[in-house]
Amino acid sequence: MHRLFVGIRPPAAIRAQLLSLMGGVPGARWQSDAQLHCTLRFIGEVDRHAAEDIAVALGTVRFPAFEIALDGVGQFDSRGRPNALWAGLRPHDALTQLHHKIDQAIVRAGQEPERRAYLPHITLARMNAAAGTTDRFLETHAGLASAPFAVEHFLLFESTLGREGAVYEAVERYPLGG
Repeated sequence: MHRLFVGIRPPAAIRAQLLSLMGGVPGARWQSDAQLHCTLRFIGEVDRHAAEDIAVALGTVRFPAFEIALDGVGQFDSRGRPNALWAGLRPHDALTQLHHKIDQAIVRAGQEPERRAYLPHITLARMNAAAGTTDRFLETHAGLASAPFAVEHFLLFESTLGREGAVYEAVERYPLGG
């Protein structure tokens, strides 16, 4: 089985900026440089044939290249407790439209459509119930911003779960443009 998702990998300078923010929340599991990405569509576990169909279907996605920038920080909660810290991205429109086109391609490949609302972000840390408060981190980094950076391709990743967290391997690259 293959655990797949589609995403964008920010350039090295943006990843370095994000890595410099990390810290100050006891018990948070901060993402490594290799884990920093913006998910466009989580796919999940599929067999080899489905993975091949998805890879081919993603090759049919046509979308122009565009620019985005970092924009603030936030958190996701589960049952009233923070479970992830993230960096926001703007503008949302191009990312949301690309997410939709990718979702359509994956559905054509025989997978279920995305059911969750899409919020473009880059996960910075994951947290369990033992993690400390996030208030200071959110306040300190609320004004996070960056220069715009180009999105000229998206990637199909395979995710392998391990004791040290997930390891992501880009298995296919899809250019944007036109």
